[in-house]
Amino acid sequence: MSYLVLARKWRPQNFAEVVGQQAVVRTLRNALTRNRVAHAMLFSGVRGVGKTTLARLMAKALNCSQGEPDVPCDRCESCLEIMAGNAMDLHEIDGASNRGIQEIRELKENIRFFPAKGRYKIIIIDEVHMLTTEAFNALLKTLEEPPAHVYFMFATTELHKIPITILSRCQRYELKRVPFVELVAFFARIAEAEKVVVSQRALEMIAREAEGSVRDGLSLLDQLFSFGGAEISDGDVAEVLGLVDRRIYENLARALLAADLAACLEIFAQSQAAGMDLKRFANDLLGFFRALLIAKVKARPEELLDLADQELAAIKDIAAGASQETLYQYFSLLLKGSEEMQYSSRPRLALEMAFLRATQAGQIVPAAALLGRLDELLAGVVPESRSVARPVFAPISTAEPESAPSQPRTAPAVSATYSVPLAEEKIKERTEAATPLPEQSPPALSVLHQGREVKRDWGAFVEYVKKRKHWMAPVLQLCAMPREEGGQLILKFDDPSDCKLLREHDNLKLLQSFVLDFFQNDFRVVFKVAGAQAAGDGENDEAESLVAERRGLANDPMVQMAAEIFAGQIGSIRTGDGGKGNQ
Repeated sequence: MSYLVLARKWRPQNFAEVVGQQAVVRTLRNALTRNRVAHAMLFSGVRGVGKTTLARLMAKALNCSQGEPDVPCDRCESCLEIMAGNAMDLHEIDGASNRGIQEIRELKENIRFFPAKGRYKIIIIDEVHMLTTEAFNALLKTLEEPPAHVYFMFATTELHKIPITILSRCQRYELKRVPFVELVAFFARIAEAEKVVVSQRALEMIAREAEGSVRDGLSLLDQLFSFGGAEISDGDVAEVLGLVDRRIYENLARALLAADLAACLEIFAQSQAAGMDLKRFANDLLGFFRALLIAKVKARPEELLDLADQELAAIKDIAAGASQETLYQYFSLLLKGSEEMQYSSRPRLALEMAFLRATQAGQIVPAAALLGRLDELLAGVVPESRSVARPVFAPISTAEPESAPSQPRTAPAVSATYSVPLAEEKIKERTEAATPLPEQSPPALSVLHQGREVKRDWGAFVEYVKKRKHWMAPVLQLCAMPREEGGQLILKFDDPSDCKLLREHDNLKLLQSFVLDFFQNDFRVVFKVAGAQAAGDGENDEAESLVAERRGLANDPMVQMAAEIFAGQIGSIRTGDGGKGNQ
């Protein structure tokens, strides 16, 4: 007799042998026990999770003449014929090769006759989504009201391709990927029964490669049994399947977080020498850093990560030594490198440069945590008798030397996160040399001028507003002569109705915030209408409050201190939601 592959040899012959799918199995067994079996059933799921197997088990149970309703006996004539694949009352049809309307017509003609031996005729159509639209339409009426002696069972890997008219006539069972732990245990039982010694890590590598598919895993295991004989090692799995031991990613992650570029390149070179596909390597490394992020933010990461206990423990250990921001930054850098690699003529160099950028990134902490450390360090600088909460430092001058040519100036912005060693060094230097200033109102901290003028940049301002409040831009275009005058932005309209909507309270507040954000100047919006006086003071109270708020933000002691410590300048001030979006 020819060799029987493991996928066929270990196909379940009763419901108790099914791997995973406990919820579906329980529903089917209860339906058999309580005589509530639907006349049409649809099994969906990825390849190799048991769709056709469950359909055959239901066929055995329905036609079994000796066993319990939900436990086929495997001894009666019907069970033996189904197991041998020659049952006259079980018709298995391949939907890919019998997809036309003519085949469905022949099927409808066939099911009119009673079963030859068993109690029921069972029609199993595999990959049913491959049927044509005409074939589905021909099946509709029969599927809705089939003869009492017929059961339909469909299997598909692409549920979304089946017409809703068919779905509504079937009882649906959606099969999930088999969990990693159950696959490992199942493969271990097979190895023991086949008298082959397989290491635990090798079984885990096979189960991970199977990606929840029992049949895929059995095919890989069959291949390894042929290669390794009586004993299979981790190296055999890596060599035969072209895989990399998961410890490679663990070691690489530790090297990246330790900023050890030499170790990163050495580990990467080892993976290359083992024949690892670059795309697969990059995807698996991204998956590992995703696991690190999940372990960092979730108390029970095993609920989202289907991993072996040993690997999960290593991931938790690595994640504990890095901040969430650091892991996110590393993931982003590696993702960018992976995307560049896809379109590069030298993908290996692209990935190595991603390692270089990652190792230079350094550990990252949130700005809030950094300012908390700043408060702790400054706690001993200010005498307790002082009424000032914290020392105030003079602002950095933004004036250019008189001899320097006039040109736009770009100042370093203070970002949301900082490199820990640099920030702590600056904090330490500043706090050691800090001397509290006399008690007085803080000096105004100048804002870096953006070089925008009302007349010159009015068109750009209208486009800026259009991206944030579309209806407001055409109204602003009706303004006859916008101009700056004594700290006010004068908007002149020829007709009072043109600016009526803008002068409403909420709209005026929004427009004022747009003006402050775009021009970065303390303009107060004032309306003028031909033949009328300027808007009254009461109408501009909201504008004045926004200007005052902006000034208060610029003069905040913490803002002054941060700008002094980090040798930076204020690039812009946002006073509300109106500043969202791209400038």
